[in-house]
Amino acid sequence: MVGGIAAPKVLVVDDEQSILEFISYNLKKEGYEVATAADGDSAVSLAERTAFDLVILDIMLPGIDGYEVCKRIREHSNVPLLFLSARDTEIDKVVGLELGGDDYLAKPFGIHELLARVRALLRRSTHKSQEVAAGSARLEASGIVLDKGTHSAMFGDEMIDLTPREFELLATLMAQPGIVLSREHLLRQAWQWEHLVETKTVDTHIKRLRDKLELAKIDPAVIETVRGYGYRIAP
Repeated sequence: MVGGIAAPKVLVVDDEQSILEFISYNLKKEGYEVATAADGDSAVSLAERTAFDLVILDIMLPGIDGYEVCKRIREHSNVPLLFLSARDTEIDKVVGLELGGDDYLAKPFGIHELLARVRALLRRSTHKSQEVAAGSARLEASGIVLDKGTHSAMFGDEMIDLTPREFELLATLMAQPGIVLSREHLLRQAWQWEHLVETKTVDTHIKRLRDKLELAKIDPAVIETVRGYGYRIAP
């Protein structure tokens, strides 16, 4: 705790002990509180017991891999998540993004870049919390009421069952009802991804979101496709 403010808690997950020690040492030097795990099952267990402010997660792990760890964390938490991987391909980044990752860093990496990514993710997370505290937590459009504070979406008396990524996508659309938003804008706002990847991932998530709305007896056409540009939600 520094100046009465609790240090951010970071979970670092990697099966290479040298990397765990390298990252942990440098994070602690910066004032972060650090926990570590060397396999996927341990990481999931820790994430379920502790409210971390950030997770740094290697993809290649013994047992369940980083993608599966991310999926399980996303079932109960929106904690910012930074993937690490020795594989620096477009498809790996897209998969990580679609599963709920917030950023992706290829190995080998410099400690200054890692720390910059950590600070950026924590800043964005803090900004979202401040928005909720400032009263911008409630959004309404097309009869849907979305509450960022409780992370819930309602249509009448019915709860709309959304994944964290679907929730953020819907929130981004509902923040500007009637306005056409490009796929690039949706990637930046709903995913908070530092580096744009394949924008078709937006189309995939829009389809899933429409399916969820239809299950909740909402006309999926409230999210309109504007050919060649992007999407908008009816007011």
